[in-house]
Amino acid sequence: MPVRAASLVEAIVADPLTGVALEGYDPVSYFLGAEPVPGSPDHVFEWGGVPWYFVSDANRDVFSRNPEIYAPQYGGHCLTSLSRGYLSDGKPRLHVIRQAKLYLFYSVANREAFLASGDDIVALADANWAKFRDGLAGAGQDVTQALDAPAKPAADAESAGH
Repeated sequence: MPVRAASLVEAIVADPLTGVALEGYDPVSYFLGAEPVPGSPDHVFEWGGVPWYFVSDANRDVFSRNPEIYAPQYGGHCLTSLSRGYLSDGKPRLHVIRQAKLYLFYSVANREAFLASGDDIVALADANWAKFRDGLAGAGQDVTQALDAPAKPAADAESAGH
């Protein structure tokens, strides 16, 4: 059976070197201030087969109760690219929160395109995400399972070799 190209793309965008979501930025911090704050491996939580870093245990606990609220939409893929029918990784520093949802963008131009047109782009991205998501890899699962899987605490720092 041939492998579809989309199956080589991860459901949740993770740093290619560390494997951490949002390049280590704390997803809760996006909702607390103007800029995201880098998290720490001392406060880690695994969700969707990917580790997420946090500034504090409090932020980690908030995320663990409702990860789908704080995680970026479309697994961190660029909203504008997705609305145009292709996938590209969103950059954690290029973001917008609209209607209590975190969206990431591949480039400043893509972010500006969203700000200029708004909700029309979201509707297109939603439709295209539904087409792409079943073919994406997600830690050995399809994206629906990865994003809908119950959140679980990552191993303690001692058991992780620290």
